[in-house]
Amino acid sequence: QVQLMESGGGLVQAGGSLRLSCVAYGRTFTTYALCWFGRAPGKEGEFVAGISWSGSNTYYADSVEGRFTISRDAANAKNTVYLEMNSLKPEDTAIYYCAARQGATMTVFEYEYGYWGQGTQVTVSS
Repeated sequence: QVQLMESGGGLVQAGGSLRLSCVAYGRTFTTYALCWFGRAPGKEGEFVAGISWSGSNTYYADSVEGRFTISRDAANAKNTVYLEMNSLKPEDTAIYYCAARQGATMTVFEYEYGYWGQGTQVTVSS
């Protein structure tokens, strides 16, 4: 059983930055992709950013491209993923969930991720 734990959320003013972390532990797979989804109040969850097992492939939602950076810890069995969030906007306010998918490649589809963290709240004030 893979377990995920996020940290790093908080309240920040527009234009500010936050760094989210997610640690995968337990019986992790040999290879797994990691990603971040965001769920804004009253809305469905949306793909934010994803990274492949190797870390060589990343993908971002258009709304965060150029502002957010996803990375994966090359050491420590690659079990930690980060989301560097810069130039934050009020519309980035959401609960951010870390998700894991068995296999080397990522997708943008929520249903393809079988393991989820509890989420961390990010609130951006105007």
